Amino acid sequence: MNLPNTLTLIRIAMIPLFMAFLLVKMPDGTAYFPYQDFVAAGIFSLASATDGLDGYFARKLKQVTNLGKFLDPLADKLLVSAALIALVELNLVSAWIVWIILAREFAVTGLRAIAAAEGVVISASKLGKLKTVTQIIAIALLILRDWPLSTLNIHIAQPMIYLALIMTIISGVDYIMKSKQLFVRSK
Repeated sequence: MNLPNTLTLIRIAMIPLFMAFLLVKMPDGTAYFPYQDFVAAGIFSLASATDGLDGYFARKLKQVTNLGKFLDPLADKLLVSAALIALVELNLVSAWIVWIILAREFAVTGLRAIAAAEGVVISASKLGKLKTVTQIIAIALLILRDWPLSTLNIHIAQPMIYLALIMTIISGVDYIMKSKQLFVRSK
């Protein structure tokens, strides 16, 4: 197992730990220990950082593998999906926003599967990468409930999740428009 794939597997393994810190509470709904949300946000941020690291090391060490091409986007989708679903459970984000984001992820994954069957590789676009960054920032801000900005009565988590939603839609449309030739090919 090479370093990039190991980092990806670590990201996947961190998801249950992140979920436990985010969701497991005392029977009265309070945290088991102080700063539990900070620990959850830290685990989420660390897991998110491994996304950039695994790609960097895969290219730098020339260790790009088919397993990595499969696992890396899967790990990203699992982490973001888990976080968004947990945030719905915590009433920190609306379910309709999460539904649109997840629908886009399924659609792009399906599009990539169709492309792969045709021998076409659809790489992550700059818009797709920007979408991921906005989602990660929005999720972290929601987990932390805008801390430290909330101490100054500044709240940007909700606007950030709307920005992430807009980027999700734009990047999804971009992938579809760039791949429309896959839908018109004759058999």
